[in-house]
Amino acid sequence: MFQQLKNIDSAFKHIKLFSLIVIVACAFTSCFTIYKSYELIMKAQDKVYILSNGKALEAWSAERKDNIPVEGRDHVKMFHYLFFTLDPDEKMIQGNIVKALYLADITAKRQYDNLKENRYYSNIISGNISQTIVPDSIAIDVEEYPYYFRYYAKQHIVRATSVVMRSLITEGYLRNVARSDNNPHGFLIERWNTLENQDIKTVNR
Repeated sequence: MFQQLKNIDSAFKHIKLFSLIVIVACAFTSCFTIYKSYELIMKAQDKVYILSNGKALEAWSAERKDNIPVEGRDHVKMFHYLFFTLDPDEKMIQGNIVKALYLADITAKRQYDNLKENRYYSNIISGNISQTIVPDSIAIDVEEYPYYFRYYAKQHIVRATSVVMRSLITEGYLRNVARSDNNPHGFLIERWNTLENQDIKTVNR
C-alpha cells in the first residue's frame, strides 16, 4: 500500500517535472518566434521599392545621420554649381541663381546683389563669357552642429580672347531644414564666405 503511494507520488513528480520542462520549452519557443518575427518585420520596413519606368527597384532606407557627409557634400556641390555656372543668357543666369538661393541663407543673396550691382552679370552677357566650375574637394565636419564645410574648386572663364583659370575656396555651415522640391537634401548653407578667388593662369585663344 505504502509502496504503491510512493510510486504514485514519484510518478506525479516526474509528470510535474516533465510538464514544467514542456511549458518552459514552449515559452522559450514562443518568445524566440516573436523576436525573429519582429526582426523580420523591421528588416522588411527598411526596404523601399521605387517604381521607375514600370519596374520596381529595391532600395534601402537609412538613418539621416548616416547620410550627412554624402548629402552635405552634394548640397554644397550643387549650390556652387548653380551659383557659379554662367553663360551669356540672362534667363539661364536668373534661373540658376534662383535655384541656388533656395539652398543658402541671406549671405548668398548679399553676394549675388553685390555682383549684380557691380554689373558682373551684365558683363557676362555683353562679353559673351561662359563660366564653369569644377570642384576639387569638399570637407565637412559632422562632429559639431551646424556642420562646418570648406569647398575647393577651379573656375574656368572663357572669354572671346582668353581662357582664365581661377582658384576658389569658400566656407560656411550647414543647418538642417525641411526637405522640399527646391531643397531635396534638407540643408541650408549659412554664413557663406569666400576665402580665396584668384587667377591661376590665363591662356590666350
